[in-house]
Amino acid sequence: MTSPRVLVVDDEADLRELLEITLVRMGLDVDSAETLREARAFLAQNDYGLILTDMRLPDGLGLELVQEVNASNKSTPIAVVTAYGSAENAVVALKAGAFDYVSKPVVLDDLRVMVQSALRLSAPSTQTGSPAAAGTASRLIGESAVMQSLRNQIERLARSMAPIAITGESGSGKELVAREIHARSSRAGKPFIAVNCGAIPEALMEAEFFGYRKGAFTGAADERDGFFHAANGGTLMLDEVADLPLAMQVKLLRAIQERRVRKIGATSEEPVDVRIISATHQNLAQCVETGKFRQDLFYRLNVIELSVPPLRERLDDLGVLVDGMLARLAGPGQQAALGPQVLETLSTYSFPGNVRELENVLERALAFANDGVIEVGDLSLKGARVAERPAPAAEAAVAAAPQAAAAPVSASGPAELPSSLPDYLEQVEREIILRALTQTQFNRTQAALLLGISFRQLRYQMQKLDIQEPEG
Repeated sequence: MTSPRVLVVDDEADLRELLEITLVRMGLDVDSAETLREARAFLAQNDYGLILTDMRLPDGLGLELVQEVNASNKSTPIAVVTAYGSAENAVVALKAGAFDYVSKPVVLDDLRVMVQSALRLSAPSTQTGSPAAAGTASRLIGESAVMQSLRNQIERLARSMAPIAITGESGSGKELVAREIHARSSRAGKPFIAVNCGAIPEALMEAEFFGYRKGAFTGAADERDGFFHAANGGTLMLDEVADLPLAMQVKLLRAIQERRVRKIGATSEEPVDVRIISATHQNLAQCVETGKFRQDLFYRLNVIELSVPPLRERLDDLGVLVDGMLARLAGPGQQAALGPQVLETLSTYSFPGNVRELENVLERALAFANDGVIEVGDLSLKGARVAERPAPAAEAAVAAAPQAAAAPVSASGPAELPSSLPDYLEQVEREIILRALTQTQFNRTQAALLLGISFRQLRYQMQKLDIQEPEG
């Protein structure tokens, strides 16, 4: 099998020789170029598993090479070598499409880790250890335009080491998107660690993120790894990153820039190979303006921004989302389905809690459903419009008990029209349920039979409409 080929572009002879020796010892074939012109000539003749270029070259910038490789639609990962302390240059290169970067003076262990990660990415998709993305179904279901665009962005971003900031409303699926990026990257076989930054007490944050040595403080009976060590080789997701206190933001910034962490009680730092994905429902730029979030950390995390659409912008996917959720919520051998007009009613609701709220609504409705079939009355959605039919209890009452279903308003319409259709329907439903209860002397079992609904549904409707059994 042919060894992967690497192109090294650097005008410093000593550094170029060091890189060549290191790569050859890794079993790789190496071509070297001193200028952009030489690099372009090599690229015209060969395909490479990795390109490693300095940022400053005699006839231009390595950034030009990054842009040209990406514009050519080649899948070749390209990494840049930046001067010590030039974190801004690294961020610029990552934004331009660079796979990763190494800083001068080059730490060979870090270089080897980066090269191995890049070569896994460029390996054929049929090879073990290659990105798991090829040919596998996405966890993000839906065929709406916004979801197709999101999946396309994820495919591109999975090929990079650039930090990603995922934005979106609460419940929109930010962690699911982060897991999808990880699963489609060269790190798919390594750990994915998700951390809720707002759920960790401030006093424990450093120990949780970086770990500690035995005896570092009272109660430290054993040595313990932190989140960075647990995610080594994989992906660390910082959920609700805007909730980090400023003191922890400084320490996190150093760990991300240096790719090294120091456990509490340790005298030296340890290298970690972690891709950072952050997420928040807050506006980080506004947090920076108000002084709640450090600007330097913001630029370090927000190299690439990925926005997750709210559910109200992808209602075309509602049917397939509901089907998938009901399949999960139903127990073994149990049925879970929607009754007439339920999907239409769901589509009129704004879902401020997004996909998470949809699942909660279905789970609650399934608990009240009769024989696993969810009716409109089981949803209990305030603000949703019932889809042009009477409420389930009212419809059943008309069919089962005509004598109890006399219209609560005159034939010419209600004397005083309610403020909205949902209010009016609640008024109708309340009147019919009260008549059925009165006819059965508030025997709820008989009233439910009269109305053609389950006892559980009747009890739920009475609670929702605040219908109380008379005293005495």
